[in-house]
Amino acid sequence: MKWNIVTDSSCDLVKSDLDCEAFGFTTVPFTLRIGEKEYVDCEGLNTETLLDAMESCPQLGSSACPSPHIWAEEFKKAEQTIAVTISANLSGSHNSAVSAKQLVLAEQPDKKISVLDSISTGPAIALLLRHIAEMIRSGLSFEAINAEAEKLIHSMKTVFALTCFDNLVKNGRMSKLTGFIAKKLGMWGIGIGSPEGTIKIKGKARGAAGAVSFIINDLHQRGFQGKEHIISHCHNAAFVGALREKITELWPGADITVLKTRGLDSFYAERGGIIISYL
Repeated sequence: MKWNIVTDSSCDLVKSDLDCEAFGFTTVPFTLRIGEKEYVDCEGLNTETLLDAMESCPQLGSSACPSPHIWAEEFKKAEQTIAVTISANLSGSHNSAVSAKQLVLAEQPDKKISVLDSISTGPAIALLLRHIAEMIRSGLSFEAINAEAEKLIHSMKTVFALTCFDNLVKNGRMSKLTGFIAKKLGMWGIGIGSPEGTIKIKGKARGAAGAVSFIINDLHQRGFQGKEHIISHCHNAAFVGALREKITELWPGADITVLKTRGLDSFYAERGGIIISYL
């Protein structure tokens, strides 16, 4: 195989989401632990079951990134590999992939392997991979694709909207009373992805309509021009429908793709959560 695209399961894509005739495409899974049970974030993971387990477990769950061995097995499959990971400031997945690259190149120095830090998650990775796939199809060189991918990474913007705060309560970042009141009042927490690949809390909104307005204001403030836009949602199609309607009203012809969060992003966004990335 000449080309392989590899990413971790934070990307929210499944194999059928990319036309893979010109390249291989694989997602390596995170592992999620809820109580005494482990869930492998493979394409077939039932996120409804995962969320039910999270909500019924009084303890905070945890996640483990793919091991260097798992990354390395994928890096060995092609002459040229481009790997994209969740932000290095959110997970150890990037460091694991870099270690795998070093191991494989020590044995097979003729291979070309790139490990890109998306400085984001979910839809931002999906958006980046869409462009990488198109560049491979167009015949660009390994070096040219990586240079263009780096530019895209730093031009993408991400917004997070959360309506459930159980994990914040369980890890002590929000009191039980505050979490209970926020949920009862229908409060949403809105954050944005920072240039460093962390999440910065931007504000709060009351109710779904308020959250849509907050997100639209953020799009205006950060210069959205109606280009590509990917929305990942955790079992909240109704909110996505309202947001999509408003975006297309203000930016007719906007290219909007909707994805369902896979295991890792469902674990952190929680039920009803939304992650939006755009150029």
